Formats: sequence, C-alpha cells, structure tokens
Amino acid sequence: MKYKDALEYMENIQTKGIVPGLDSIRALCKQLGNPQDTLSFLHIAGTNGKGSTLAYLSTILAKAGYVVGRYSSPAILEYRERFQVNGKMISQKDFGNLMEKVKAACEDMVAQGLSQPTAFEVETALAFLYFAEKKCQLVVLETGMGGTLDATNLIETTLISVITSISMDHMGFLGKTIEQIAAHKAGIIKPGKPVVTTRQQPEVLAVITKAAESKQATLTVSDDSQIQNAKTGLSKQTFDYGEFKKLEITLSGTFQLQNCALALDVILELRKQGYRISEKAIRQGLKETTWPGRFTVLSKQPLLIADGAHNEDAAKKLRESIDFYFTNKRIVYIMGMLKDKECEKVIAHTCDRADQIITLTPPENKRALPAYELAGLIQEINPNVTAASSVEEALEMALLLTTKEDVIIAFGSLSYLGRLMRIVEAGKVSKRKGPKGMK
Repeated sequence: MKYKDALEYMENIQTKGIVPGLDSIRALCKQLGNPQDTLSFLHIAGTNGKGSTLAYLSTILAKAGYVVGRYSSPAILEYRERFQVNGKMISQKDFGNLMEKVKAACEDMVAQGLSQPTAFEVETALAFLYFAEKKCQLVVLETGMGGTLDATNLIETTLISVITSISMDHMGFLGKTIEQIAAHKAGIIKPGKPVVTTRQQPEVLAVITKAAESKQATLTVSDDSQIQNAKTGLSKQTFDYGEFKKLEITLSGTFQLQNCALALDVILELRKQGYRISEKAIRQGLKETTWPGRFTVLSKQPLLIADGAHNEDAAKKLRESIDFYFTNKRIVYIMGMLKDKECEKVIAHTCDRADQIITLTPPENKRALPAYELAGLIQEINPNVTAASSVEEALEMALLLTTKEDVIIAFGSLSYLGRLMRIVEAGKVSKRKGPKGMK
C-alpha cells in the first residue's frame, strides 16, 4: 500500500470516532500475532506533561544505547511523528506496508462479524507491529485518553507505569470529578509493576495510591520541590535534582522542571531493574530533548511562542510561565480552541494578561470552536479581541500589532499550531509585514 493510500484509509475510518474499550484492540492484535507481547513498555498516562516526559525518557534511553520506540499523539508537524524509533519517524514505505497488514486484519474482523477498529486502535496496532519489526528493546508508550479503557492498555509487559499531572479533561468519557478521571488514568497500573507519578492534588494522589496498593505495585512520587539551584530561561534551564547536579534542558516553560524530575525518577527505577543508563546519557538526553508546541520559541523580534495549553491545568502553567518570563512586557495572544475543551477556564486563567487577542478557528477539525464564538467568550474578560479568518491572517494581524520588543503567544489546540509552525519554518514571516503574499 502506498503512503497516500494508507492515509486515505485512516481518514475513511476516522468517522468511527472514539470507542473506549479493549475488546476490539485485543481482537485486532490477535489477528496480527500479538506483536505487543514481544516488547517492554514504559506506559505513560496523565492529563498534561505526557509528551514532554515521553520525549525526555526516549531521548535519554536512546543515548544510553538502547533501541527505543516511542508512540505519542497528536502529531504537530507530520502525521508520522507518532511512530518513532530513536528519534526517527517511520518511513512512508514502512507505514504503507504495515498499514496494508493492519487493514487486512481489520477486514478479517469485519468478515467475522466484529466491529471495524477505530482509527486510534489501528494506529496503536501498527505501532506495535513497527516496534516489534525494528526489534525495539524499550517502548515509551503514551495513552491516547484515560488509561483503563485506552487502546494502549491491552499491554501486559509493562516495566513501569508513569502518571503525569492529572486535571480535568475529556469529562465526557472519563467522568465529571477529578477522582473519576484519576481512577481511569491509574488504570494503567499493572500487578507488581512499579508506578512513578509526579506531585498531584491530594485527592488524585489518594486514588493513585489506592490503585497501586490494590495491585501490590510500589509507588514513587516524584517531588519537584526538591529541585534546587534552578536557573530558568527561554533558551536553556539548569537545575539540581537529587544526586544530579547542574543538569541542563533546552525546553522552556517553568513547568518543564516538574516533567523532567518525573522522567529522572523513572530512569532511576529502570536502573534498579538492571538497565544501564549512565549519567552521561542522562545529561546528553536531557540537553538534546526537543518537543514542539510546548512553550516553544518559534522566532524573535517579536518573540513568538507556541504552546498547546488547552485545559485548565495547562492554562495555569502557561500563565505561570508568562508571569515569570514576561513581566512588564506587552503581549498579544493568538488563540484557537476545540468545542469540547474547558474554554471558559482557559480564558479565565490567561486572557486578562494580554493587550490584544486574536482568535481563529482550528482548521480541518470537526470539533473546532469558531473564532467568533471564542472571541465572544473572551470579551467578557478582555474587550481587546478580534476574530481572524485563518491561521495566516491571525499571524499577520499579530505581527502588525507588535513591535520587536513585544511578545506573541499562540496557544490552545495543537491542531492549528502545526500549521502556524510550518508558516514560520518555511520563512514566510517577515518581522513587520506578516506572511509573504499578504497585504
């Protein structure tokens, strides 16, 4: 199967939407020979910080000499980002060949009277096939949503369950209370296998602790309050944590230190299990970790930053970084949100800080909140808001509203940040004129 045909197949099955449960993915993987059973996993669940933690872990482990697969979603710049081995995306040829196998397995299931697997189930099965084919020694696996009923949770060869910061998100599927959501996330904990989590709200930690005890799984709570001598900046951050001194990361945002501490505690747990991970590999891995769309500096003069803050907890962390880095700076926001996110809460935590706000409709997304509706919600907090007709127009307007001393922060749905980043990377932005070809 050619790559374009594989993408077309994926597009065709997107209409099935989200169907929580493990029966379908189990049947699909059984058709494919259960490739997941040949792999060893670091399984990550949580609301915010999953991607950054995954990036730190997979980069460190690759630097330690292991063949490391990583599976994450959503993609920012390129669909194939979801499937990587040692930082390299799956090739179009491999993707097409593997999709042909998965598609055939799906057709066999339908012929047997079973349901067509969802797009996420298909992607997850393909990831397992790919990592098995590449003989990955470790796989860093991110849940899509929740944990208990997430397609990734059929795995039985977990080395460590990792739980990042938990907050309110996906309430339509995971529950209306933080305890219900935490219970879903804690569903990835496996009997007798260690769990490492970050600092959580007390009611969340109580749920995780109870789940770990019921599975006789040892629990480690990463304590980022033990971070010392932190020096934070937009180009690099340095800090001490436990036995590690003067560590350096290039991801910006004050919240990254918490994600980094969690990743370090996971690495220490892996060391206990006999994995050889030198301090040199840890230092190199942290320094070389990249993760686009998380308080990422795209350009300077004016400073343009992209961040995927789309729920209340992420908005709080974004505001913390804005207040830390940009005291007394004039700020222009570009915002695009999805309908099913906590738009009012994101607005409440961020929008009083901006001098001007430009809204847009995330393109090619059925769940996109129209720009004018988002602008209407923002007006209750900040009247200086304008709706743009496209990502390109929003960027042009932001550039026209700023001087080289000001800051532009684009945040909300990751689904539009990819396009924004491509515009900037393609060099279609001039400092004062906006994207080329625009007037």
